[in-house]
Amino acid sequence: MHVLIIGGGIGGLCLAQGLKRAGVSATVYERDAAPDARLQGYRLNIEPVGSRSLHSCLPPDLWDRLIAASGDPGPGMGVFDERLRELMQERSNAGRTSPVEAAHAVSRVALRAVLLDGVDVRFGKEFVRYEQLQGEVVAHFADGSTASGTLLVGADGSRSRVKRQLLPGAGQRDPAAFGVGGKLPLTPETGTWLPEVLTTNKNMILPRRDFLFTAAFRPRAGEEGYLMWAFVAHRSTYAGQDPHGFVLERSRRWHPDLRRLVAESGSVELFDFRAAAKVKPWATTNVTLLGDAVHNMPPVGGLGGNTALRDAGTLRDALTSGMPLIEAVRGYEAEMLSYGFAAAGEALMYLRLATVRSRLVRGAARGFFRLCGAVPPLRRAIFDG
Repeated sequence: MHVLIIGGGIGGLCLAQGLKRAGVSATVYERDAAPDARLQGYRLNIEPVGSRSLHSCLPPDLWDRLIAASGDPGPGMGVFDERLRELMQERSNAGRTSPVEAAHAVSRVALRAVLLDGVDVRFGKEFVRYEQLQGEVVAHFADGSTASGTLLVGADGSRSRVKRQLLPGAGQRDPAAFGVGGKLPLTPETGTWLPEVLTTNKNMILPRRDFLFTAAFRPRAGEEGYLMWAFVAHRSTYAGQDPHGFVLERSRRWHPDLRRLVAESGSVELFDFRAAAKVKPWATTNVTLLGDAVHNMPPVGGLGGNTALRDAGTLRDALTSGMPLIEAVRGYEAEMLSYGFAAAGEALMYLRLATVRSRLVRGAARGFFRLCGAVPPLRRAIFDG
């Protein structure tokens, strides 16, 4: 068996690592000209489901290297109002001593460097289309070259050309939301005014309108730490102005430390959100999909990347189970569609909470978190399991 993986994101590379570890031939085809051809964004919070997939797919030396490059994500998630009054603290990561079952904060650059190590990746290969010929599949690229394999996996992101050919009727949902992200270096000077809770944990700020997420990245070794934030709002509130100034205007009644965090941050970027429409099971062939290529979701709750890693581990397990190829792929697709679109639905639920303009709904949400904070058994039952 030889597997063609279209797309060199974290899902496709994790699959390549897992197949290599299992002794299965695989090649990744990436349209970027080089590994550093584009910026890799901020940190990624790898939850236990993603950790398990990475641990099972990576050889021990690369797993150890990944853990060494990762930071401590904190004990869990804090929830606050815009005046930094605590509504709830959940501790889902506290007490988890095994790295396999814990969460990890890792920069996308460091993660990608680990995932690229030792796998066969062909850069500068822009995928155009595939054709299926008597037991094999042939990928065609924009430079006129082709590649043949037993299975083709579309891991080419939310605008997947593989998906467009495999599922021409599949559509996208418009979440009617956008985000603005920024980054503040953690230095001795910022340590004099940043509240400790912002520098030690992930936090969700739930004002009476809009939404802010913060996460501190404190590497266990190496690079300087930083605090990243993501502001989320309904698209109707934005009229194309400077995104940094827009967030400052929307946060004018927030706690002064939150406003200073936004004001002094650099690397401020605007992001529009997309989400895949749910697809029904399709007739299984020797072409399948993985990660954002099939169930892309808004980057709210950290679910997208972890679900792509789960896809990689699930597909690797199916392909190395000893089942006939089509049967193995069919089992993977059934499982992936179930948990993948469940995660997408959860991300959309979080996004609706972040962008809802009803004061009644927002007040009820704040009351719910406050109740969970006041009743630990309820909080543990809902969040810490």
